[in-house]
Amino acid sequence: MAFGDVVRARRTALMISLNDMAERLGISPGYWSRVERGIDGPPSDELVERVAAILGIPMDELFIESQRLPPDMRKDMGRVVLAYRRLRAMRLR
Repeated sequence: MAFGDVVRARRTALMISLNDMAERLGISPGYWSRVERGIDGPPSDELVERVAAILGIPMDELFIESQRLPPDMRKDMGRVVLAYRRLRAMRLR
């Protein structure tokens, strides 16, 4: 599922209107609508973190849906890649 689909499904399940969500995030409803519909890509890291907090979605899951690493992992990219490669190699055995 894409980022916009995930957040829209959770937002509607929590009965938060699109306008209320945009207001909580401090952005325009039009922009948020475009994000949810996949017209605009996932928002900035800061907004992804705030969306996760508002909707009660684990932050890492939203970054995965955004197709990018969480900011703390990007700071240690070399170790993240090595850990991934090792884990993947163990699974292939």
